[in-house]
Amino acid sequence: MSATARRDVFQAISDPTRREIINLIAHEPMNLNAIADKFNISRPAISNHIKILTECGMVVITQQGRERFCGAKLDTLGEVSDWIDQYRVFWMEKFDSLDKYINKVQNKNQPK
Repeated sequence: MSATARRDVFQAISDPTRREIINLIAHEPMNLNAIADKFNISRPAISNHIKILTECGMVVITQQGRERFCGAKLDTLGEVSDWIDQYRVFWMEKFDSLDKYINKVQNKNQPK
């Protein structure tokens, strides 16, 4: 990745392993080994996922003695929610329009 490129929350959630890591640490921080134990992939692969999540601002690593703990920063998901909201409004308008059309057709076809 180039020095000018910036990772964002969308990159963080684009991978199912990273989404699962976020789920694991959403309620309480976990050490790196405990996270890695939950997956059937190599520890270096998990470390790479953690690195990406950290660069995206979704994970904060704290040192406690000799162990490093990963905690989730879920407020960064607000960016995703804001992006989705614009499409939610679009689709709600489409569904409302479809509902009106269906009601119109049903009323038209009912015997009087």
